[in-house]
Amino acid sequence: MKNTNQIFYTFLNPYSYLLVRKQEWIAKQFDFFIDGEWLCKFFRVFTATKPQRVSFDMTSLAPVVFKEAEERHLSIYLIGSKNDEIAGAVQEFRQAFPRVKIVGFRDGYVKGIEKEVYAEICRVSPDIVIAGMGTPFQEQFLVGLGKFGWKGTGFTCGGFFHQTAKGINYYPKWVDQWNLRWVYRIYDEPKLFWRYFLDYPKFVFVFMYDLLFNRWWKEKILLDIPNEVV
Repeated sequence: MKNTNQIFYTFLNPYSYLLVRKQEWIAKQFDFFIDGEWLCKFFRVFTATKPQRVSFDMTSLAPVVFKEAEERHLSIYLIGSKNDEIAGAVQEFRQAFPRVKIVGFRDGYVKGIEKEVYAEICRVSPDIVIAGMGTPFQEQFLVGLGKFGWKGTGFTCGGFFHQTAKGINYYPKWVDQWNLRWVYRIYDEPKLFWRYFLDYPKFVFVFMYDLLFNRWWKEKILLDIPNEVV
């Protein structure tokens, strides 16, 4: 059955936290999962909540969404990354989830042609749209798509398509087991070094300020994966 509602999910880690808190419209339009053990630990220690790490990758939410789409015969549209990377990721998804109905995909370079892309997505009318363009662009895209008339469930996914193009399981098992995903990402994408060692310390001070004066996330934090996410 076609989802006639709009539900948008995005994911907070210490880096995206700094970006999202400046964009009040994101807090109004999206529900938040906590992506990253750092941020989960901060919430556990300093608030009454006990969130679990939920990320849109194959170690967490992504297989839940794809399996639910298979079981409920829901259609998916994917947008983000470069042409070759999104095509490679789609190939991996179709091999891992052979019954999944992917009705379209394209790269994430849509500046200046947003309305054309919105129209194409509305034409195929997917139940689920997964956008991987980086924050806040992926959130802007999903909100714009909703305003254009699309109804369904939207997820942001950051660099998930880029990662999956290299193989369905991006993280080695031992990396996931020991919660060393951030170390592996720096190894695979050295450009992230400054994000972890400059922005993450900044996050500590900003989070403590918000904790005292500006709990902008309020009731928007989702503590775990719901029984039904789409």
